[in-house]
Amino acid sequence: MDGMHDLGGKQGFGRIAYPAVPHAETWEPLARALSALAVKSHFYNMDEYRHAIERMAPVHYLSAPYYERVLTAAATLLVEKGIVTAGELAARVDGTFPLSRPLGPGRPAEPPQSFAIGETVRVRDLFVSGHVRMPGYIRGKRGVVVAQSPPYPFPDAAAHTMQATEEPTYDVRFRTSDLWPDSCDEAFVHVGVFQSYLEKVDPPPT
Repeated sequence: MDGMHDLGGKQGFGRIAYPAVPHAETWEPLARALSALAVKSHFYNMDEYRHAIERMAPVHYLSAPYYERVLTAAATLLVEKGIVTAGELAARVDGTFPLSRPLGPGRPAEPPQSFAIGETVRVRDLFVSGHVRMPGYIRGKRGVVVAQSPPYPFPDAAAHTMQATEEPTYDVRFRTSDLWPDSCDEAFVHVGVFQSYLEKVDPPPT
């Protein structure tokens, strides 16, 4: 997960600049519609789409507005799926059309397991080179399971054109003091965590 896109829990990027007029450019809704049509037409899935954005060069990712990332991801995947060629895109823009970096390997889900409501769990301390839906700031941290969501294809596999088994996500409650010791107010943070990212641990002593 340690890509430029994993900004959760990080600081130092300044205030968010909100546009005065949403969708001021006419191409922005078209980029979103193109991506939605591609997903609906089963050209690619949402995890492939997310990972195509993650695969953008860091400088490009940080400098690109939201809908440019949408367009880059859609164009990259449509090239990779053989729907359009990089040459055809370049001809349209009369120059180089920036695409995301090549797709790397994914990984299958872990063996099935289950966690009970109220059980203490730990997020596995994993460093994954491909797509993963585990925010870096919870890696290796303990929390308490408070709910379970319906199964969904395991994203680490689904984003890499692998056969993806379905597994649930667990709503895990973390103490902010465990996530950011000595640098936060006392509160709780809830994160939806896929089953394969979790492991059983003994609860802390009372």
